Amino acid sequence: MAKDGIHAVLVVFSVRTRFSQEEEAALRSLQTLFGSKILDYMIVVFTGGDELEDNDETLEDYLGRECPQPLKEVLKLCENRRVLFDNKTKDLLKRAEQMQELLSLVNRVIEQNAGQPYSDELFAEIQKGEMNFRDQQEEVNSLKGNISIREISELKEQMQIQYEEQLKRVTEMVEMKLKEATGNLERRLAEEHAARLRAEENAQSEQRKSNEEIRMLRESLEKAQEELRKKGGCAIL
Repeated sequence: MAKDGIHAVLVVFSVRTRFSQEEEAALRSLQTLFGSKILDYMIVVFTGGDELEDNDETLEDYLGRECPQPLKEVLKLCENRRVLFDNKTKDLLKRAEQMQELLSLVNRVIEQNAGQPYSDELFAEIQKGEMNFRDQQEEVNSLKGNISIREISELKEQMQIQYEEQLKRVTEMVEMKLKEATGNLERRLAEEHAARLRAEENAQSEQRKSNEEIRMLRESLEKAQEELRKKGGCAIL
């Protein structure tokens, strides 16, 4: 659809809900599919500004209040390009200001990338297929009246076969990248789970050690008190 390339990528979150593991996984999949360079074109859009306003909060308040680390990293990687939108406001001036802020960020992205749209292996493959299909269509249209209906039908059939082959290549590339993203996420989750188990085991071990030290101290204290009673004296511990 973006024949001339992608000039900006909008990633939309809602301030109504907490940043979830699903959203984090979606961001990682985006980077896996399109490469880390996609971050140079990314703008984070937050919706639900009405609710923040109703609670006398700003976006800075929301981000500063227990902002998840993955979201902090995303904002840092895209150079804090972010904008907040109200969903319910009927104030035309406010709507225009929000849209202007977004368009200003888009223009900043274009300037920072020297006007060059985003592209990578996957996107280039899609563009190549689109251009080939368009060129073939123009060629078939130019031949109308000079060749038979049967020949035109055969050309269209060949075009369809080539289109399906190109679509298959793109699908395979996407599946491979998604499989890689899924594998990386599963490994990371497994590592985090193993780290939590180790931390729990260490905590339990320390607790057992502490309980044993307390038990020994209590026994020593009881023994000292017993000896004190037998001697009828006093002791300072």
